[in-house]
Amino acid sequence: MGTYGLLRFNLGLFSEASKQFAPLMMTLAVIGILYGAVVAFAQSDAKKLVAYSSVSHMGYIVLGIFALNGMGAQGALLQMINHGLSTGGLFLVIGFIYERLHTRDMGKMGGLWAKMPLYGTLALLLVLSSVGLPGMNGFVGEYVILQGAFQANQIATAFATVGMVLSAVYLLTMFQKIFLGKPRDEMGDGTHADAGHGVIAKTGGLSLMDLNWREALAVAPLIILCFVIGLMPTPFFDVMKASVGRLFTMAVAGVTP
Repeated sequence: MGTYGLLRFNLGLFSEASKQFAPLMMTLAVIGILYGAVVAFAQSDAKKLVAYSSVSHMGYIVLGIFALNGMGAQGALLQMINHGLSTGGLFLVIGFIYERLHTRDMGKMGGLWAKMPLYGTLALLLVLSSVGLPGMNGFVGEYVILQGAFQANQIATAFATVGMVLSAVYLLTMFQKIFLGKPRDEMGDGTHADAGHGVIAKTGGLSLMDLNWREALAVAPLIILCFVIGLMPTPFFDVMKASVGRLFTMAVAGVTP
């Protein structure tokens, strides 16, 4: 909603000020991309990591908006939708594992893929969506944003591209810590470390049950949309093309149709 406000109200009502402050806003966007990525990498709490990754990804949207061209704005609009799908989905799947283990500390997890293959598969797809894997929604949005930003500021675009590499590092590291390797808290008798207290609590193995049909059904529409947008983005761009063109004709170019 905040970035939509920048696009709709800042450009629409304060076009001259937006053009004047565009270089500063693009610089702040790049700082947010890199800062959010570095802080995300330092987190041991999975939910905090996704939260800081959200800060980083929102920087791309701001970058696209203040590129002040139609391509950047269309990429920013699409990325607003993408962000809700991929980051919202990651928060959802982290909530699923928290309900089972009562912890979000990645240091107390590990090897969950072997016990929860469905959960691991859905989580991996959301991670790849957020990373920007070609064929998924995140790639389309960020690529179009960077194309628009390159027309306005090549240096800022180059630094923003580094943020895409960093996002792959911290998100895939999170996936590795949670799903791959040997279980770090499993004691061989259905016990695991209790969250926040460092004690061993009996679970009877129930904590590591795979997703049930309701949980899978909650995540599935998000992943389907990630693929739909990634593989067929043209209908989405067609919908926003007219309104974005009108906005930039009136606000940025200063021409009244």
